[in-house]
Parts: sequence; C-alpha cells; structure tokens
Amino acid sequence: MRYSDDVLSPGWRHADKPKTVDVTVSVGMVVEEPTSGFCGAVVRWENGLVVLEDRKGARRSFEFGPGFWLDGRPVALRQPVATRPSAPTHTASGSRVGPSEPAKVAAASRIYVEGRHDAELVEKIWGDDLRHVGVVVEPLGGINDLPAIVTEFAPGPGRRLGVLVDHLVTGSKESRIVAEISSDFVLVTGHPFVDIWAAVRPQRLGLERWPDIPRDIEWKAGASVALRRTARNPAEIAATWAWILGRVRDWRDLDPALPREVERLIDFVTTDLG
Repeated sequence: MRYSDDVLSPGWRHADKPKTVDVTVSVGMVVEEPTSGFCGAVVRWENGLVVLEDRKGARRSFEFGPGFWLDGRPVALRQPVATRPSAPTHTASGSRVGPSEPAKVAAASRIYVEGRHDAELVEKIWGDDLRHVGVVVEPLGGINDLPAIVTEFAPGPGRRLGVLVDHLVTGSKESRIVAEISSDFVLVTGHPFVDIWAAVRPQRLGLERWPDIPRDIEWKAGASVALRRTARNPAEIAATWAWILGRVRDWRDLDPALPREVERLIDFVTTDLG
C-alpha cells in the first residue's frame, strides 16, 4: 500500500505550515508581533519602522518585514510604495497648464499695480500665466503720479500699459486721476476695495465679513485687529499680510471683482504680442 504523502519528498516538514505573504500596511490595520506578544493597530510608519498602538494606547515600533500575524496568517509587512504627486492641471488662476516652454524674454508691455501687497497677490495667483506670456508686473507706488508715469512709459503698439487701481469707485480721488489718462494703449481699471487685503474672501480668514474701519484708524491696522493680530508697527502689519497671503490658495479665495479686472488687464496687454 502506498502512502498518500511521501515523507521523504522535499519540503515535507513545511507542507502543512501557512506561507508568509507580503502585505502593504495601512493605517488601522491590526497585526500581532508574536515574539513579543504585542498586538495593535498601525498608526504610522517612518524610518523603516511601523508603529503599532494597542487598545490601551501603548505604542511600540517594529522593523518592517516578516514575523507578523494578520487575521491568523503570517505576513511580512511592507511600506507603501511612494508615489509622485500628480502634476497640477490648472494654475492658481484657473488656467489650464500647458506644456513646458523655455523662459521668455520680458515683453515691452507692463502691468502696474498699486503697492507691493497688490503685486504679491497678483504674482501668487497669475504669476504662471504672466510668465507664460512674458509680461512683468510692477508696483506703482502711488496713484497721484499716474499721469506722469504714463507719459514716461510712452505707450504704443506692442508697448501697452495696464494699471490696477485700489478703490476705483465713482467720485473718488482715484477716479478723477484716472480720468486724466487718455490713450488707446493704456487701460486703467480697478477694484472697489479700499485695500487689496479686502479682495481676499473674509471667510477664508475666519471672518464673516471685513470690518468697517473708522476713518481715523489706518485701515490695515484696524483689519489686523479684527483678525486678532497685532499691528503696533510696519513689521507686524507685514506679518499679518504674509499670513493672509499664505491662506490664499487660488482665485476661488478672492472676491470675483478682483480676478475679473486682472484678467481684463492681462488680455489687454497681450493683445498685440506675437
């Protein structure tokens, strides 16, 4: 009579033992390390170690590899394969990302904005778009000298000038100055906000709405207080702006009045670019 199993065949000692299989860890997976008797859920992994936490909250770290049990079966724990983050498909302004191109020489056309904070916000949202067309954004500094600045710029075909003005509303000082500008190659537009800070949606900053600041208080200082930040000197106000700018992710964090006018300016200054 022949036995069904040949005890002399290779591997007969392990014939009934379960084989260890590779398992990729995930947060919450419950495994046991039988040598120590520690059983716990995976909470994280780092530097070649997996961290387990038992039901009492105690944590222990173990090296990846074999020697663990999962659902009554021996396993070798493996780290997840790191994947590269997918490339963005759209810029912060909402434009579709095109193929990579060599850097372009700056065009003669320019966009001027009223102040450094304005320039930084425009750069954050529209910087990729502007670099794509080679248009440079420069801070204007102040609106009072705008007619002289336009004359010095000498706008013309292929040398267009777009200007973004704060608080451009009917009857304001800004509107009267802008009325002095007359050129087919200059577009002056603006937004209704007293300061570019207020173009950021207040809800993004933890406010229901931007506060009404009394005229005898500098607007940025009053806004800083509303944001529960100090404004005792220019450095603290600059820090508040850096915090605000850091909360802005893309065009959706802005009041639509600003993107509408910035995009008008970009379209205008790129009209006759080759």
